[in-house]
Amino acid sequence: MNTLIIADDHPRDRIYIGEILHQYQPIITANAHEALNACRGKDAPWIVTDIQMPDGNGIELARTVWSKHPHARILFWSHHSDEAYVRALFKLVPAETVYGYVLKNNTAETLTRAAHAVFNECQCWIDPCVRSVQARQQRRHECITDAEYDVLVDIALGLTDNTIAERRFLSRRGVQNRLQSIYAKLGANMEPAANPNVSELLNIRTRAVALALQRGLINPYELKREEQRLEDWLAHRRLIRQGNL
Repeated sequence: MNTLIIADDHPRDRIYIGEILHQYQPIITANAHEALNACRGKDAPWIVTDIQMPDGNGIELARTVWSKHPHARILFWSHHSDEAYVRALFKLVPAETVYGYVLKNNTAETLTRAAHAVFNECQCWIDPCVRSVQARQQRRHECITDAEYDVLVDIALGLTDNTIAERRFLSRRGVQNRLQSIYAKLGANMEPAANPNVSELLNIRTRAVALALQRGLINPYELKREEQRLEDWLAHRRLIRQGNL
C-alpha cells in the first residue's frame, strides 16, 4: 500500500479524516508545505487534501505534486464546489491520472467509498455536485474561456476598460468584445426588447459580477489572491512610468 498523506488546515477535520481512513495509516499534515515535504522520496504518493488552505491551496499542491509525480493519486476533500476550483482542476489533471473530488458534507461512508475507488480500485470518483459543474465546462455557450476569465476578474476588481486593455495587452475593442461574450454566457445581457427599461434598471457590469459570484466562477478567497496580483501589477506599472525599469 502506498503512503497516504492528508493535508488540511482545520485540526478537527484532520482528526476526523484520519480516523475515517485509519486503515491507510496516514501521515497527517496541516498545510501544502508539510504535505510536499511528506511526499519526498515517494514515487506515487496518495494524497487527500482540502482545497482552501493558507499559504498554498489544494490546487497548487496538486500542480506541484503532479509535476514531479504524474501518477500520484489525489482525492480533493472540500466544502467548496466553486467553478473557480473545478475549472482550475479541469485544466490541471494529467492524462490518465486517477483523482477524486468529494464534498465535506457527505457521510463518512461516502468518504470511505471515494477513497477506496481512488486509492484501491484506481478509479476516478467525482461528487455529483461537482460533476454538474464539470459538465458546464463542456458547453460552449456557458463555458468561460481563460481569456474571458481574466477580464471577468478585472471587472470584479473594479478596473476600467482602458486599464483592462493595458493589463491584458488588448485593444479597447478587444476588451469590449470579451465583455459581451461574458455577459451572454452568464445571462447578464437581458434584452432591451423584452424589457425597454432594463438599461435604466441594471448595471450590466455589476450584474455580471453578481452572477459570476452566484455561479462560483469567482469567490472572495480567490479575489483576495487576485487583489494581491493587481497590487503587484500596479506597482510594476508605476516603476515603468517613473523610468525605473
